Amino acid sequence: MSGTTKIGIIICDRYRTCAGGKCLRALRNREGAFSIYADTEVELVGYTTCDGCPGGNVEYTGEEMVKNGAQVVHLATGLLVGYPPCPYIDMFKNFLEKRYGVQVVVGTHPIPKKYLDLHTSLGTWQGAKWQPLLAPTMTDNATRENYD
Repeated sequence: MSGTTKIGIIICDRYRTCAGGKCLRALRNREGAFSIYADTEVELVGYTTCDGCPGGNVEYTGEEMVKNGAQVVHLATGLLVGYPPCPYIDMFKNFLEKRYGVQVVVGTHPIPKKYLDLHTSLGTWQGAKWQPLLAPTMTDNATRENYD
């Protein structure tokens, strides 16, 4: 990618008081799902929650982000690592892509090692559905440990 890419981030409402430290650090360092912007300027044009299950804010925040120029919306890593993981991830992704014609990436910062270890031991992410959802946030062990 080249040029400036405008992005929005939607976080899980369980973490509504999150200041975005891990997401913003990963964006700055181009780690996790933000590694796709290695050679690109990025402008954050929106950051908000889904508004809790079943994600009532996704409809409106998608519209606002696109009005602000968002080309890509990231569904934050918290939607994956929370327990249980968000049951609406696929619906959010499909809705935003179809309704607003925006690219949606599942994930922001790398999955912290402690969450990978926990979900692996619980068997949470078993099955073919999870592999493509987790792929953007998987990284090497040292990076994962830095996000614990």
